[in-house]
Amino acid sequence: MAKRLHDEYGHDGDQPDDKRMRRLPSFSTVIREAMMQKHMQHLFRCIEPILRRVVQEELQAGLMQSPRYIERSPPATPPAERPAWKLAFRTPPNLPIFTGSKIEDEAGNPLDIVLVDADTGASPAAPPPALRVELVPLVGDFPPDGREDWSPEEFQKGVMKEREGKRPLLTGEVALTMRDGRATVSELQFTDNSSWVRCRKFRIGVRVALGSYDGSRIQEAMTDAFVVRDHRGELYRKHYPPHLVDDVWRLEKIGKEGAFHRKLRQNNVVSVQEFVRMLMVKPDELRAILGEGMTDRMWEVTTNHAKTCVDRDDKVYVYGTPHGTIYVDSVFKLVRVEIGGVEWPLQQLRGQAQVIVQQLMLEAYENRHSLQEAEAFMLPGHGHAANNVPLLQNAAHVALPAPGEAQLWYPNAPEIEFPVDDVVPPIPQPNNFGYQWPGQVFHMTG
Repeated sequence: MAKRLHDEYGHDGDQPDDKRMRRLPSFSTVIREAMMQKHMQHLFRCIEPILRRVVQEELQAGLMQSPRYIERSPPATPPAERPAWKLAFRTPPNLPIFTGSKIEDEAGNPLDIVLVDADTGASPAAPPPALRVELVPLVGDFPPDGREDWSPEEFQKGVMKEREGKRPLLTGEVALTMRDGRATVSELQFTDNSSWVRCRKFRIGVRVALGSYDGSRIQEAMTDAFVVRDHRGELYRKHYPPHLVDDVWRLEKIGKEGAFHRKLRQNNVVSVQEFVRMLMVKPDELRAILGEGMTDRMWEVTTNHAKTCVDRDDKVYVYGTPHGTIYVDSVFKLVRVEIGGVEWPLQQLRGQAQVIVQQLMLEAYENRHSLQEAEAFMLPGHGHAANNVPLLQNAAHVALPAPGEAQLWYPNAPEIEFPVDDVVPPIPQPNNFGYQWPGQVFHMTG
């Protein structure tokens, strides 16, 4: 009896036995809820700046539409004074530009600065007798929005400062006196490359030195934007235009000690001159040497660059056989042809004469290192060939018709009577030859 009363006293009659104790959450549930809370806090931190910016923009837009805001807004900045004169670079600088290297124009001459009329671009009738100007480095993306006019204050903001601990960015003759509207920059170079600025480019600007002139405004000048490279890259720079004596790797798409360079060197094409010579006479063979790695686009870029050589000399070389005599320049461009003792106009070469010239060009190319130089009067406009001009071989003249009389060969035409010793043997048509005679034009392909 006492035991039953004790049990009833400790028992809550309102709750069943299995729900009397409060259930505790599982460990996985606690972890999941904690992770969820952490993610939400991170999300709020991320979207808070966005919400602030959106609210700020909306408030600003609303204020700008308010009449009271419009009344209190500052007046617009007045436009810059229209200049009567402006500075200008006569020719652009030669590219590429390397640190520490002298900056010259495209012709290899010092940069020229001139004073011109702002409206007409002509030289002013009465320029200031002495005008102090200064050259400054500019950031490549100046002026903003690509405008062609700017204020002196905007120009000043575009001036670049050197990096901390570095020398002045532009050194040399940065301060000049312009006399009679012209000044020459004999020495100018960059001391740092342009890889650290946001647009990766610089400009060269020139302006009237502050405090040296009190007349009407003279607008500043600047060059196009360009990349300034580290001087270490100058060891591998290409030449524009290339020189005949340059190593062949100075041409575009041919890297120093690269695959193309090694292939050309193995075939004795070590200079730009040898490359151009082979291009003129045996373009297909040259293309085969470079191999499939040289794409059509790369081939076009390389050959076009090679053709820009401008330092060819005036020397003419002569090669003669019993079948004819040809005269070529230093890159094997055909200058003059004699067949059968008669000078043939280049535009009239066709038929058998064309085949003879092709064969002579191939033979002359194979013997190019022993060609003899012709006299200056052998060039067109210097008279006809003299009998004492040195040849590789003594050419026996072939009795062929004069160029104005008849074709060298016609289908089904009777054979021409030649002396037995002077008969021209049949010459096979070469497969790889760089000449074409379309219509009345004679030129060299490649």
